Amino acid sequence: MKGSFRIAVLFFGVLMGASVTMHAEDELLIFAVVSEVPKDKSRVAVKASVNDVATETKLIASDAILNNLIWQKLEICHAMRVEGTKAPDGYRVVTVRIIDASMLPMSLQSFAGDCLIKKAIEVAPLLD
Repeated sequence: MKGSFRIAVLFFGVLMGASVTMHAEDELLIFAVVSEVPKDKSRVAVKASVNDVATETKLIASDAILNNLIWQKLEICHAMRVEGTKAPDGYRVVTVRIIDASMLPMSLQSFAGDCLIKKAIEVAPLLD
């Protein structure tokens, strides 16, 4: 009886370890640049790079992220380093950090530069 209980506990432990490992593998490192003025902060349109492949997508914020001061101040052209998971309609954000655009991967460098120039041209005339 003791032997079968030990085997069951060992098997359960292996299954739990596998599920923790699988969950950790699901988290992705995402670099992103906000591509549109965020109207709905729970779903922000971005140009994102995952494994150095850039695509247009959405970042989906949980309640914890929505309450984050960084997320509340989000504007067009902001560059971010995000950890998240793949969702059917974008990426679900787990953590977020604002970074300098020079820290973005090469697949987003030109987009970030163009975005900042466009922002300067559209905003600068309003300051006169």
